[in-house]
Amino acid sequence: MYKICVFAGTTEGRELVEFLSSQPVQVTACVATEYGETLLPTADNLTISARRLPVAEITLLLSKTAFDLVIDATHPYAASITESISAACQATGTEYLRLLRGESKLSDDVVYVPDTETAAEFLNGTEGNILLTTGSKELAKFGKLTGFEERVYARVLPMDASLDACHAVGLKASHIIAMQGPFSEEINLAMLHTVSASWLVTKDGGEPGGFDAKVSAARKANVRLVVIGRPAQKDGVSFSEAIELLCTRFGCSRKPHVDILGIGPGNREAMTEEVRQSMKRADCLIGAKRMLEAVASSGQRVHDAIASRDIADFILTHSEYQRFAVVMSGDVGFFSGTKKLLPLLDSCEVNVLPGLSSLVYLCARLKTSYEDVFVTSVHGRQHNIVPDVRSHDRVFVLVGGENGMQELCRSLVDAGLGNVQVSVGERLSYPDEKITQDTAEHLAGGTYETLSVALIENSNPDAVVTHGLPDTMFQRGAGADGVVPMTKSEIRAVCLSKLQLTERSVCWDVGAGTGSVAIEMALQAKKGRVFAIERKSAAVELLHLNRESFSVENLSIVSGCAPEACLDLPAPSHAFIGGSSGNMKEIITLLLEKNPTIRIVATAIALESISELTACIKEFPWIDTEVISMQVAHDKKAGPYHLMTGQNPIYIFTMQAGGSEG
Repeated sequence: MYKICVFAGTTEGRELVEFLSSQPVQVTACVATEYGETLLPTADNLTISARRLPVAEITLLLSKTAFDLVIDATHPYAASITESISAACQATGTEYLRLLRGESKLSDDVVYVPDTETAAEFLNGTEGNILLTTGSKELAKFGKLTGFEERVYARVLPMDASLDACHAVGLKASHIIAMQGPFSEEINLAMLHTVSASWLVTKDGGEPGGFDAKVSAARKANVRLVVIGRPAQKDGVSFSEAIELLCTRFGCSRKPHVDILGIGPGNREAMTEEVRQSMKRADCLIGAKRMLEAVASSGQRVHDAIASRDIADFILTHSEYQRFAVVMSGDVGFFSGTKKLLPLLDSCEVNVLPGLSSLVYLCARLKTSYEDVFVTSVHGRQHNIVPDVRSHDRVFVLVGGENGMQELCRSLVDAGLGNVQVSVGERLSYPDEKITQDTAEHLAGGTYETLSVALIENSNPDAVVTHGLPDTMFQRGAGADGVVPMTKSEIRAVCLSKLQLTERSVCWDVGAGTGSVAIEMALQAKKGRVFAIERKSAAVELLHLNRESFSVENLSIVSGCAPEACLDLPAPSHAFIGGSSGNMKEIITLLLEKNPTIRIVATAIALESISELTACIKEFPWIDTEVISMQVAHDKKAGPYHLMTGQNPIYIFTMQAGGSEG
């Protein structure tokens, strides 16, 4: 088993030890104090040394244990211990690896000095209180400052040695802040205000050392920052490069921990405590920029990403982080990216935590239940909501995009649903939350947040749930050849029953006429596509009128003669042939080429059409066929009597090809 020694005096050093403690290696972790030991994990493969080691003792340790690698993860300012570790490795022939921490970007409003002595000299010529965050070992160098006892406050570790150092230089108890970091921007800001600081003295500990949080807090408090420069660093590697080396050379494997979090509408107060704690523990937060701005703590590492693949790629390639939190708006199971993200994280340890959905929140605000609400979304997807509103008492919808809510209300008005009641929710859970209630007609002229939600209530939804709509609901018109043909209600009902459509069917209606069959196809296949193919211009005009009347946006109209007009259409799962213009065989040939498992229903009145279809049944390799003959008679009033008037008999051919229908 490989043996690895880590000098773990930093946050990333402790993270490195934590990583190695779960790997098939023997780990020795060296820290300077017993307090440092308490911050490390416990594991059977982990040995801890908790005291300061001079170079001779480090050399002895390396001589007694033949380590395969020594990793120096000490603080970038701890130059002396770095020299000692490097010298011991050289003396024992042990491989040495320095873990580097990236330097922060320089800023014009910060005073940079090369060392502690220069910082003390500079501050001696200033006025105002000083907060020192450079550690207890540097205190003595500030002891000669004019007004030291009154001006200087020190933040040190809560250890006896640190407190002794404070007392040794004459710091009052009220001027000592003994706390363990890391410190957020809020905590830094509170401390600066508490001590009435004019100056903050720090070292560039980088992001892991909380440097960014100090900088942002100082700027908010109008406090000048004095930064002590780093000693020159030897060549080394980043944390992620170190992890990669351990995985490739020593048989380690990285298994990041990922929490996928539902953060609710957005306000922290509306999040579960479990979610808040997960975000607090995370090494890095990932999500949309607007959500990160709302939930990230000051100084917390974040990554702006929305697409599932981008999120997964970042997690799998950034080994400097071990624990990730991916924030999702609302609930993780409610129109969330979680569904697409989960399959991409097979190599990770994943935990999914729910949140408060916008549906639950809005209904609570409206003091209404939601168990009977039909739920849908037009955010980032094409969906015609009109059929949903027509057929349901209550519809909840997520809306996105510029003018999204306005366009939704207008579509309801255009479909004759302007009187339905709409409750629009904007900025839910935030102090400027807004809920507007009115009819779709009145709300169509308003302006709304890009991301909003609505509860739509229709007091008179369509009662008809079966196919076979009344013929009177369709416009017939009259062209040069008279009234445009239409498959009548009774025949249409049987044909649709034989088709056996699903919600996701892709349908062709060949010889669509007025479009009565195509429209009912579109109403049934709400999540599919319907193509109405028609060669006569008068019929095409009626198709457009009827499509608009029924608001079926999943119906596309193709003007032309089949099969030529259908060559570029997507493969259908189902087809209805109401008219073939003598091209029945060619049409069926194309349908089978497009989809060898297609289900076809065709009607015929003329003997020639019946003959064509009969021949096709014999010629093509169907797995199941059926032919029925129907004749419908309607009553006609003659004085006080009702007489039955018979229609032409019609033949309905059902043909299933290749296998089960799509």
